[in-house]
Amino acid sequence: MKNALVLVALLGLAGPTLTLAGNDGHNHAHEEEEISLDDFSDIDFGEEDHAEAGHDHGEEGHGHEADEHGHGDEAEGDGHGHGHGHGEEATEAKLNQTQRRLANIETMVVVERALGEAISAPGEVKLNAYRTSKVTPRIPAQVMKRHVQLGDHVKKGQPLVSLSSVEMAEAQGALMEANVELRRVEKLGRKVVAEKRFVTAQIAYQQAYAKVSAYGMTKKQIESLVKMGDASRATGEFRLLSFQNGTVISDDFVVGELVEPGHVLMEISDESVLWVEARLTPEDAGRIKLGAPARVQVGSRWISGKVVQARHTLDATTRTLAVHLEVANADDSLHPGEFVNVVIESDQQKSGIVVPVDAVLRSADGDWQVFVESAPGSFEPQEVVVLDSVGDLLLIDGISEGTTIVGKGAFFVQSEMAKGGFDPHNH
Repeated sequence: MKNALVLVALLGLAGPTLTLAGNDGHNHAHEEEEISLDDFSDIDFGEEDHAEAGHDHGEEGHGHEADEHGHGDEAEGDGHGHGHGHGEEATEAKLNQTQRRLANIETMVVVERALGEAISAPGEVKLNAYRTSKVTPRIPAQVMKRHVQLGDHVKKGQPLVSLSSVEMAEAQGALMEANVELRRVEKLGRKVVAEKRFVTAQIAYQQAYAKVSAYGMTKKQIESLVKMGDASRATGEFRLLSFQNGTVISDDFVVGELVEPGHVLMEISDESVLWVEARLTPEDAGRIKLGAPARVQVGSRWISGKVVQARHTLDATTRTLAVHLEVANADDSLHPGEFVNVVIESDQQKSGIVVPVDAVLRSADGDWQVFVESAPGSFEPQEVVVLDSVGDLLLIDGISEGTTIVGKGAFFVQSEMAKGGFDPHNH
């Protein structure tokens, strides 16, 4: 279409006004002639017109082919004239602090370090068993009241659920009775009370105390019951408390329900540190060590972790070994049961310059490159060779240790460089 417009313009300059055969919607005063495409066979239009090559510098609505009223009949440019055409790609980008902050660009000084060969495997997020506890009754009981709900964050020692039990009522009564007898013989003293009676009173009290404690009453609850000395308080009611800080991740019961010993009423877990279970072949499992660095891919994001456990028996079905990675989860982005990808560094390592994967991009000719800060705020592309990759880290060659490069935001720098420099107006 653009070539056709240029053709009409050229013909208009060469002689009388000509139009293509057909009605274009305008009333022309000049004589119309029919033109065959064969008449244009010797005209060379070139690869592209100036407007497409970035040489159109006029303001919007100007600098185009004009009709008899002096107005352009078709807008070819972008409507903005800046007077700085870019004939070829720039070799550096200059960004001030404000621009770098807005574009979220971060630099880093590269260093040499060891990077193990990558062992990749699928993984599943699991609760950290060492940071998880289950709340269960030790005797048959009835649920009287819940004090927390699913998803609540609880503190160690916080009441979770109130129960009532016949066995507990009997144990509480026996404790109060034993306490009265012990106080009596202690008051009379050994000179009045026989040694056997004194010892018997002590044993009875200790056994009664141990029983209510084993049934689920805490030391503080027992002391309160004994101190009051009120037999009417031996109702069999008691509360189960949290063993740890954490989140209620299950509460499988309803108020009024009769529960047996061992029934899990609640599960509390500290989800700030989770496990990721990866299953490896025996050969791959033999190439890693406890404490080995690992990375977990969740969507497009990578989270660092380390190997903390490795089983010694094969799964009977998959014939693989389970390896547990410990991963920080302070932002609660991981959830038990979620499937992820895992990359673990083996004990077979290579040394060199290690950078984040986001710092390395493909250039226009297909080579890998990073962006070096040659001067404060000035960034130049530097071709590199990617030697190996482990998760979100790359082992590269082509730059020296101590060089400052763009570690985050390299894509933005590359885009601005391709446009010929950073334009704060985004033109």
